[in-house]
Amino acid sequence: MGTDTWSDRFSPRGDGSSLSRVSSARCAGSYCEGMTTISPATESPIDPDSRPQKSIPWRWFTVLAIAWLAVYMVVRLAVAAADDLPPMSTGGSDLIVLAGPSGIIVLGFGLVAVALQAGFVRRRTNGAHPLLRILVAAVGSTAAGALMVASCLILLDLVAAILPGLGVVFHPLGALLRLGCVVSGVLIAVHSRHFWTATRTTRPSRARPTTTPRWVVAFAYLAVAACTARLVAQLVVGLEMNPLTHGPAMIVFETGFLLAGIVLPLALVHTWGRIWPPWVPGLRGRRVPRWPLVVSGSLLGVTMASYFGTATVQMIIDRLQGRSPFPPAGGVELPEAFFWVSVPAYLVWGIGLVVTTFSYARLTSAEPRRLSR
Repeated sequence: MGTDTWSDRFSPRGDGSSLSRVSSARCAGSYCEGMTTISPATESPIDPDSRPQKSIPWRWFTVLAIAWLAVYMVVRLAVAAADDLPPMSTGGSDLIVLAGPSGIIVLGFGLVAVALQAGFVRRRTNGAHPLLRILVAAVGSTAAGALMVASCLILLDLVAAILPGLGVVFHPLGALLRLGCVVSGVLIAVHSRHFWTATRTTRPSRARPTTTPRWVVAFAYLAVAACTARLVAQLVVGLEMNPLTHGPAMIVFETGFLLAGIVLPLALVHTWGRIWPPWVPGLRGRRVPRWPLVVSGSLLGVTMASYFGTATVQMIIDRLQGRSPFPPAGGVELPEAFFWVSVPAYLVWGIGLVVTTFSYARLTSAEPRRLSR
């Protein structure tokens, strides 16, 4: 082994026979003429992805995803077979649309997709079956999206858990089941994303952005405008026309409402969201921690877009069928026009947060984390 060159040991056949033998004089530089491998002391100009990076072990992530999906499927089967369960939401069921056998079927499709994706990556069949690759990725992505939408009521669980005095009823069992559904969707989505990038035939090098694109800034101000529209709608009908309980919890809720609707979207697209501005004593010029903004933006954005997107579709269906989308609740009867302004505004707000958070995370990531095979 002492006489083997670095390129010999890492040649496609493992013995260096597929590489041309060259003299040590020709290989004294940073690379060997006519060869595709290079000296271990230098970085590859050909494949930047070969550089060592922090990574999450791919195989362990696959095992985690498959184990979680299998266990959660068993839990869903037990819930479907159980009788006399306590209410798991205001509407009774824990998930939207996928509360019964359909949810188990979607989980099964997600589990099969993850297993197939792992098999493709392990065998390194890049580009062998392009149509099958697209199909497997599409099945995984669709299953992940369906699970995320079905668990959109977790937004109410978050509000009820953080602000118990607000008057939103908290259902512990339903919240746990919805949390499990969200985790399942996230695992399938991350796994499908890695599968798609790991099996592509070309790996174009994309320059990491240094500024926020203008169209992303437009989404941020669109989110601010949606938050403002929601506030105006409440002022028009009157602040007293609110089914939530008034008190200290309501003050905290309104404060968080303004922070999430005005400060957060703007911080995600402006420089002061990355570097503390001069008017902040003791912190000016230092980097703003990125994870509080990334976590809060993605959590609020995804849950709001899922919940109010589903609510908007349900409103349209109810109205087309001649039903009132929002009957009186909590002793408060609000005009229907209020909901036609407020619910789509929440949806636009959530979409704006999703777009701006993704852009902010990409802009502020010094080194991308990737899953290793």
